[in-house]
Amino acid sequence: MTTPLNLTPGVPSMAHGKPWTVAGTTLTSRFLQGTARYPSTQVLTDAVRASGTQVLTVGLRRLQPEGGGGDGFWQDIQALGCHILPNTAGCYSAEDAITLAQMAREMVGTNWIKLEVIGDDKTLQPDTAATLQAATVLAREGFSVFAYTTEDLLMAQRLHDAGCAAVMPWAAPIGSGRGPMNPYALEILRRRLPDAVLIIDAGLGRPSHAAQVMEMGFDAVLLNTAVAQSGDPVRMARAFADAVSAGRAACESTPAPVRAEAQASTPTAGMPFAQAT
Repeated sequence: MTTPLNLTPGVPSMAHGKPWTVAGTTLTSRFLQGTARYPSTQVLTDAVRASGTQVLTVGLRRLQPEGGGGDGFWQDIQALGCHILPNTAGCYSAEDAITLAQMAREMVGTNWIKLEVIGDDKTLQPDTAATLQAATVLAREGFSVFAYTTEDLLMAQRLHDAGCAAVMPWAAPIGSGRGPMNPYALEILRRRLPDAVLIIDAGLGRPSHAAQVMEMGFDAVLLNTAVAQSGDPVRMARAFADAVSAGRAACESTPAPVRAEAQASTPTAGMPFAQAT
């Protein structure tokens, strides 16, 4: 059961901070949402409005009648007024992903593509070699590639060098909700690629997970299951929007350093009050 809210399209529950740019587009929201597995189209619509997201990712197969989506679903998505990020979900080879991306450009009318090439059925871990192969071809063809990958630094560097508009490392396997399994690697990734757009994609399960990676300095998060499969997707979407905003604000505010020893917050030296004798 969802909680009724007074919602205004495109207005998040709190400010998202400074605008940022990806693929030549300036955005204010740093929360990208998926559109699958919601209880109903109405719940999806309300969750999108609650989150203030400006980017929705949609599987191309859902836009085809045989995929269970068709014209009705596409019209509902368009009515939300968000940027559409088609994805190549379900592809297991570079060739299939390239073909699906080309179809998406024709059907949706955008050069944006979320590139997914899956290598393992159980973990849904990306085939990073095939992803790099497809990303190189698609970038040369003028696509703005958002490449789903692991937290591997070398592969992220190669995808960035191949011309990807955004590199999207996972926090954990898709739909697992485990949160960042390797925060050390994610921190290194962010530090070593300061000029790349890095978006955490997959594995976030709680708003606190989103705040954690945003505090690390990641540009945005993309998630689906954590909202769509929650008990109240509308409230959860708002909670994630707040967490993303809070994490970004903390990052931009330069958190106090971590110390090995205690340090009194109110030192006795230099106290402005006279000492009793």
